[in-house]
Amino acid sequence: MPVPVGSMPQGARGPSTLDKLKMGGMMGGSVGLIIGFIFGFTNIVRFGPGPNGMLRTLGQYMMGSAATFGFFMAIGTTIRTESSPIATKAFARINRTPTILHRHHQSLRDSRGERN
Repeated sequence: MPVPVGSMPQGARGPSTLDKLKMGGMMGGSVGLIIGFIFGFTNIVRFGPGPNGMLRTLGQYMMGSAATFGFFMAIGTTIRTESSPIATKAFARINRTPTILHRHHQSLRDSRGERN
């Protein structure tokens, strides 16, 4: 039977703090590139490309926005996902796989034929 998406086997660990930092930076950087393209393109259309030319000006908008968004998103993602060891242990204890113990079936009657 396949394992549901998002569930981890017992003993598996989630992403490390460095992985979370990189993931936040990449997400923020990609959003920043898109926002930088939109704002840079509209400013070039409205005010002209300036002395650097169209591509260089657009690249400056995109890279500046990507660096800013990526930096703050990386910091925010890392801070948001940090938790105290006590909370982590409590969460793991609550969400652990339940242990199923075999029940020893006892007969309803003992050797003399009477009920217990």
